[in-house]
Amino acid sequence: MEQSNKEKTTGLKHVIEALYYTAAGFKAAYKHEEAIRQEVVVFAVLIPAAFWLGSSAVEVVLLVGCCLLVFAAEIFNAAIETVVDRVGLEHHELSGRAKDLASAGVYVTWINMIMTWVVIGVDHFFFQG
Repeated sequence: MEQSNKEKTTGLKHVIEALYYTAAGFKAAYKHEEAIRQEVVVFAVLIPAAFWLGSSAVEVVLLVGCCLLVFAAEIFNAAIETVVDRVGLEHHELSGRAKDLASAGVYVTWINMIMTWVVIGVDHFFFQG
């Protein structure tokens, strides 16, 4: 997966290689991260529900988009934790801070997702009949 010793690819070959690395990333995230597996289950319910709950294309995009944002944040969090653990497992203040900051970022995206679903849900059930 490392490209430092070979020429950079371009064009269609670059796109195909990028898709391969992306698939490997999704596979690693699912295999090694419990939070990712839990979110896959939650989003397997929420994303189809977004098409039922959303009254417009914009609402559907907001509902699905905030789920995808949480998923992306969780992947970034896992990546940061993996790198920090790779550098060393001994306790270090900066390592702990990096992990805490990444976790806080995931939390913020969850707050955004909950607010989005609640606001659109309230509008759907109480104001649109």
